[in-house]
Amino acid sequence: MALPPEPWPTGVAEQLEPLVRRVLAPNPSPYTYTGTQTYIVGAGDRVAVIDPGPADQAHIDAIMAAVGDAEIAALMCTHTHRDHSPAAAPIAAMTGAPVVGCAPLVLDTDRPRADEAFDPTYEPDRVLEDGEAMSGPGWTLRAIHTPGHTSNHLCFALEESGALFTGDHVMGWSTSVVIPPDGDMGLYMKSLEKLQEREDTIYYSAHGEPITKPRQLVRGMIGHRRQRENQILRLLGEQARPIPAFIPDMYKGLDPRLHKAAEMSVEAHLLDLERRGMVARSEDIWQTI
Repeated sequence: MALPPEPWPTGVAEQLEPLVRRVLAPNPSPYTYTGTQTYIVGAGDRVAVIDPGPADQAHIDAIMAAVGDAEIAALMCTHTHRDHSPAAAPIAAMTGAPVVGCAPLVLDTDRPRADEAFDPTYEPDRVLEDGEAMSGPGWTLRAIHTPGHTSNHLCFALEESGALFTGDHVMGWSTSVVIPPDGDMGLYMKSLEKLQEREDTIYYSAHGEPITKPRQLVRGMIGHRRQRENQILRLLGEQARPIPAFIPDMYKGLDPRLHKAAEMSVEAHLLDLERRGMVARSEDIWQTI
């Protein structure tokens, strides 16, 4: 999706609803859209900061200006990609705020990525299990375990308003990338189905605009992934093939710069199908069973 025309509201605290403000980080890219969106939850003297973002001083200053005289009750991270969690450590050092949320995860790999690498500085004071909550005056944020994009991914439900902070699991501008070995398509689909069963009224993702018809979007995302899976099975029914050979048929007219990302998505689907006993491989050649 093309970027919207500038100027973007980078560094400005935007009020989205009575308990939620948004601050956009200055890190636009093909994988972050206009940048990572940090959310400040709470209207009283204790607030939570969700996905503090990259360790960029201008962004940290913008967060602190938005927080003002309030105490930061928790720096809450949905996952540990480097566009989401690195600012937690310096803000914690400045304020004494605890880092709360996802489990630490650092994946060492020399494979090309279609998203940000992992943050080695992330050290949570408390890891939230599925269903655990943090609260402050007038707000409660409950952790929803949503592995798939990464194995440690969490969403946070704001119980007072029906909002869900979805990190990179469901985004307002693009489908999430699922990159093996940590990204898992089977878990990603189960996490989408988990959200589909919920009754959240609006999604605030880390990238892109608020999602005002969340269940409709999730239903479409599940359908899109099932369509990709069926394409893979159909193509393997015609001929066994290596992963690069799927791309011309599945992604017609794709920008060559995005071929590696497409290959990793196909690989994630194939690994899921392999676990389900539907495909097999011999070295780099995949075939149906």
